[in-house]
Amino acid sequence: MEEWKLTKIGSICKKVCSGGTPKSTVDDYYGGGIPWLNTKEVNFNRIYSTESSITDLGLKNSSAKWIDKYAVIVAMYGATAAKCAIGMIPMTTNQACCNLMIDETKADYRFVYYALANSYSVLAGLANGGAQQNLNAQLIKDFEISLPPLATQKQIADFLSTIDSKIDNNNRINHNLQYIQISKDCDNKLD
Repeated sequence: MEEWKLTKIGSICKKVCSGGTPKSTVDDYYGGGIPWLNTKEVNFNRIYSTESSITDLGLKNSSAKWIDKYAVIVAMYGATAAKCAIGMIPMTTNQACCNLMIDETKADYRFVYYALANSYSVLAGLANGGAQQNLNAQLIKDFEISLPPLATQKQIADFLSTIDSKIDNNNRINHNLQYIQISKDCDNKLD
């Protein structure tokens, strides 16, 4: 029988960091070619693009920093606290994201994502604060997940990722069908 071990998230990461937000009153900081993630986009999903982008100037004049492709992103503040996502592209994030760059020799990033998603209510229960419930990077780094050997992690992650890929594909098909129906409705109104 394989041994699963309780393991702190921080011990399987090459790097853990939060992001930053360029000053919103400086137009030259936004609309560039650097993807910039806001935590409202973190919702147990794979992130292929972001709603906002920043410029090199915005990156240089803020705490924003690049995170690796396949980073596991955990929202830390408010209503999104403890929700997670996988960054499918290199990107930057706001300061409310805890970005986990997983050491691939120790863990499969997909397995870590699924373990955190499965532990959402437990992790969310650790959030503290007054009106807004917050997590912090240290709480997330100290959070323990049950980790099997790497080969088993990959098998489990492969299986779950296949299901998620099918869900993503179905969502794209549904979106396209809705677009086609809207186009037909518009054409019918013009006739």
